[in-house]
Amino acid sequence: MLKIYCDDFDFSPLAAAFEGEAQSDCGLSAEIIFTDEEEIRRLNREMRQTDSVTDVLSFPSLDGIKGKKINKADFATDCDEDGNVFLGSIAICTKRAKEQAEEYGHSYERELHYLATHGLFHLLGYDHMTDEDKSEMREREERVLSKLNLTRD
Repeated sequence: MLKIYCDDFDFSPLAAAFEGEAQSDCGLSAEIIFTDEEEIRRLNREMRQTDSVTDVLSFPSLDGIKGKKINKADFATDCDEDGNVFLGSIAICTKRAKEQAEEYGHSYERELHYLATHGLFHLLGYDHMTDEDKSEMREREERVLSKLNLTRD
């Protein structure tokens, strides 16, 4: 079970849609924050040495977990206050999300869910550096979004 902490939006349906996407013997959690262009640019510059505004950034807490079962005993010091293994944090630029929703012709809700889903898969170790990796990640993203009836329009 995945718990998503976000003060600004209810991502509990997304958390439920992630059922089966990660194997674990315990609960998992992640944090999502919404930010403005200035803050996401600062984070991108400081963490990735890329001085530009972006839509979403992920900050994984765990390494080497892609496709592996997450065992609580292996990450005992990485648990949140509820005892869930904390996967990491995601920052979403709301202005970019609104612009992209308009550009792609779908709802702001769909764009927020897509960016959160994308970020969550990064926290689980997935990436899109090669065509093969990108294809695998996109397939997983679309599977989760389809459970929410948020497919590409």
